[in-house]
Formats: sequence, C-alpha cells, structure tokens
Amino acid sequence: MGKLVRVSALLLAIVGTSFKVVALEKPIEVKVFIAAMFEIGDNSGDRAGEFQYWYERYFKNSNIVQVKGALNPVYCNQDAVCGSVLGMGKVGSSASIQAIVLSDKFDMSQSYFVISGVGGTPPNKGTIGDVSWGSWLVDYDLGHRWKPEEGPAGQPTFMPRKGYESIRRYQLNPALLDWSLYLSQGVELKDSDGAKAYRMRYPQKAARSLPTINKGTHMTGDTFFHGPGLSQEAQYIASSYGADDYVITEMEAAAIAQVLSRSVGTERLMSLRGAVNFDQGHPNESTLAHLDPAPGETAGGFAETVENIVLVGEKVVDHIVQNWAQWRQGPPPFTK
Repeated sequence: MGKLVRVSALLLAIVGTSFKVVALEKPIEVKVFIAAMFEIGDNSGDRAGEFQYWYERYFKNSNIVQVKGALNPVYCNQDAVCGSVLGMGKVGSSASIQAIVLSDKFDMSQSYFVISGVGGTPPNKGTIGDVSWGSWLVDYDLGHRWKPEEGPAGQPTFMPRKGYESIRRYQLNPALLDWSLYLSQGVELKDSDGAKAYRMRYPQKAARSLPTINKGTHMTGDTFFHGPGLSQEAQYIASSYGADDYVITEMEAAAIAQVLSRSVGTERLMSLRGAVNFDQGHPNESTLAHLDPAPGETAGGFAETVENIVLVGEKVVDHIVQNWAQWRQGPPPFTK
C-alpha cells in the first residue's frame, strides 16, 4: 500500500511539473494583419520591396513570432498590428496565411486583413503610381481557355468553369471599402520623373494622368499576362462575374480570400495595390518588348509606388487601431 502511495505521489508531481512546462501563452489578439508578398532584400535600410515601408512604420521594435508553415516570421507590435511576407503567387501566399491564421499563437477572430502589394494596370484605367482599393477579387485562372484560331473569330477565348462559383470571385465588404476610400482621401502620392516620362508613351488619358487613389476589381492570376488581348480578356472575365471594372492585375488576393473564407471570413478583408507597370505596351511597342524591355525602357516609379501604398494604407490601419472599441465587432456603418 505504501509503495502504491509513493508511486501515485510521484505521478502527481510529474503531471504537475508537466502542466507548468506546457502552459501556453495567451494568443495575440490581432487587430490588423498586413500581408505583403515579397521583399527585395532586408526589411530595412536597402531598396524597398512590398514590406519595407510597413516594417519601418510599424514593426522595427516588434515581437518576432515564428510560425510553422509560414514562409517568414510574423512581426507584432504593442498595438496588436502584425505583418509578414507571405510569398508570391496563389500557392505560396495562401499556404502562409493559412498557417498563420490557424496558429494557436494568434487570435484572429476579430482581425482586419490588408493584402498589400504591387500590380499592373490597364492604361485606360490607371497609371504608374496609382494606389487601388479592391472592390472585387476575381480569379483569372479558373475556367476554360483555347487558342483564338480554334474558336469563333473575334470572340472571347475564355469560359468560366461550372462548380467554381463560390471561389472564383469575392466581393469585398462595401462599407469597409467606403471607409478605406474616405480615410485615405487626400493623401499626397509620390511620383518620379521617370514615371512621368514613361506615361507620355501612352495615348490614353488615364495613363498620362498623375497618380490617384482608385477602386475596382483586382484580378488574381499566377500568369503574368501582358498585351491588349489578355487585358481585354481580364475585363471580360470581370464583367462575366458581375464585378467592377478590372483595374489591377496581381497574383495572390483571391487565393488569400479563399483561405480566410474557410476560417475567419472575408468581411474584414481589404486589398491594397499600387500600380508599377501597365499590362500592355504602348502603340509603338510589341507585347514581347513590353514583357522584356530593353535597358532604359522600363517604367519608373517603383520606389515611389511602394511608399504610396503604405501612405494610403496607414490611414486605415491607424484609424482602426485608434478606434478599436468601435471597430472590434466589425466595420461601423459608413458615415462621413
């Protein structure tokens, strides 16, 4: 009997010790999560990619959280603003965001998400340096395609595939979009002499304009499509899905939206993109030349555009954090 008591006491001691060792820290209740896709070098002090200006604005003195399955660490500051570089393309970005959202290190049940990155724009809808808030996210790839000569002359070469209705397009929360446009209005966007000169190669009024903040459909495709024909096809797809005009081509947003729709929902999702190129060449430039430009023929304004994205986005991030009591349960009804 005495031996049994001693064994029981030992087990209790071991169990008690184990509870102390495996006690979990309270998860970070994330208010805003900022998702970039790539960084060129370091997070600070060199040529900026999609994350550097966010990092310097919010994460220089933040906690670093390693997450299994995510491409890069997650940075979280004292205001519960977190961010990470997810990786480019649908698979890379969605794998990272799924690992992060499902991690027990975070509570993202009330988080707002900002997908932040660069993209291209059709010259009849925007220009280099523009910053665009997404109203719809549309998947460019989900469907059937064929060579033009194998179908009716002059007709579209794309048909939506049945069965993908719920994942091929996402309308983002209209109230949150209205708030984003309202809070970021009046931001003075940066520009460059190189971008100004490059715009003049295009005859379209929108292409020649100075950078503005706009909204529209963000078209997600793993393909870097170029040329007026594929640009028209992207617009055809957006129209077929009942979405707004296509204004930005990018590679991740619809895939990230699908992950969030399965976990925390998309009601607090924002897509923020800066235009660093046109999706087609100017009238005196072939599509292949535009795709692989000669030295001195590239569009300027990349550095200015990645900074513009953060100048616009921080207005919304800061407002949400500073007014968390009103935003915690969801976007308030929009009133000016």
